[in-house]
Amino acid sequence: MNFPRIVLAGLSGGTGKTIVTLGLCRAFRNQGRRVKPFKKGPDYIDARWLGLASGNYATNLDPFLMSADKLTALFMEKGEGADISIVEGNRGLFDGKDVDGSCSTAELARIIKAPVILTIDCTKMTRTVAAIVAGCKAFEDGFNLAGVILNRTAGERHRSIIKNSIETYTDIPVLGMLPKLKDNPIPERHMGLVSNTEYDAVDKALNTLGQMAEDCLDLDAISKIADQAPSDLTDCHNAWEGIEISSHSKPVIGVVRDEAIWFYYEENLEALQRAGAEIKEVSIFSNEQWPEIHGLYLGGGFPETLAAEISANEKIREHVAKLAGAGLPIYAECGGFMYLGRDVEFQGKKYKMSGVLDLSTRLCPRPQGLGYTSGKIVHDNPFFPVGTEVIGHEFHYSLCVDNHEPAPKYALDMSRGKGMADSHDGLVRGNIYAGYNHIHALSMPCWANNFVKAAAEFKG
Repeated sequence: MNFPRIVLAGLSGGTGKTIVTLGLCRAFRNQGRRVKPFKKGPDYIDARWLGLASGNYATNLDPFLMSADKLTALFMEKGEGADISIVEGNRGLFDGKDVDGSCSTAELARIIKAPVILTIDCTKMTRTVAAIVAGCKAFEDGFNLAGVILNRTAGERHRSIIKNSIETYTDIPVLGMLPKLKDNPIPERHMGLVSNTEYDAVDKALNTLGQMAEDCLDLDAISKIADQAPSDLTDCHNAWEGIEISSHSKPVIGVVRDEAIWFYYEENLEALQRAGAEIKEVSIFSNEQWPEIHGLYLGGGFPETLAAEISANEKIREHVAKLAGAGLPIYAECGGFMYLGRDVEFQGKKYKMSGVLDLSTRLCPRPQGLGYTSGKIVHDNPFFPVGTEVIGHEFHYSLCVDNHEPAPKYALDMSRGKGMADSHDGLVRGNIYAGYNHIHALSMPCWANNFVKAAAEFKG
């Protein structure tokens, strides 16, 4: 079976590959094509924007979080039926977690046998760009550098010199040249692009990028490269291996999904459903009454930006505290963990949260945890057996402070990562597990199984 596909990569973060990828997704969608977006690496915000640009939710692919077999199986499952699959890389093309470039965008491209198109920020460069292209092509074996897109070019003369240099010194085609944009159509902040929930001109911005892609990129050539991707990609694995359908009565797991909390891998929710749960979305932002639930999943997000509104929603704060007191299984990641605390301090002000946990969090000007994580479970909890090796990632600007939990138990001892307290994470109290670490269900299948089991027991 053929899977038309490309990987969009950059030389580093901030080169403009997200803008290019969004433009391509919207441009191909405007042509009436079925576009399936993917995002390499642990990322929620870019993935959300890719979904909005393409009209099809984005799937994350990461060689650290998943084996090569599972990556291939997931890619083929989610890319089936698409006219083109577009994978946005992260950081630089060869940047991984070590000197060997493990888990890099180049490694992902090799795993799914996808041609790579390199986006280059050409600010204050001309002929040197050709040397960079030649170097990237020669640096590693086993991946196909199929073309380049020149970004932030200064004018026709600038573009002409760069394009002629690349064509003279390499055999890599130039697939388009983008001008410098006076204003970024999508504003940015400390974690990358702003959330679409905090930006009113979403469609206008994406249509602007789509039109720019139509005007400045060779869509036919890019489409041809995708069509010529190797057809011998084979699915020899089950991406959902280890996730078992529960024999218990179908419990309802509430998933907080609103303007404040929305960082979820779609596969995590699908895993819970495959394990036998019914998913119902609830909000800590809205006053709408919650349905009966037997478990609660609080993902990440930006509770600090809406802290005043969340704090004012006393009805829901008290409801969550009551559910926690009744023993409801609760799994909270990052922003969701912040909501379980007493309060959040943001820009010098404190805002009340649910008060489930006797601790506070404070937003800091610099990251307090960033990157891949790994560790071992050392305390009993409803979600991971003791001894389980847990891998994931963290990206948080908040810090856990004023922790007055009595004899706090941290279930996760981290060999890599910062966590909540000196490389400890996963605060456990009763049926609650909360911390900064994010996991992907396909790398930790026991999580979905045990979450559904705990919810079923609570229901019973």
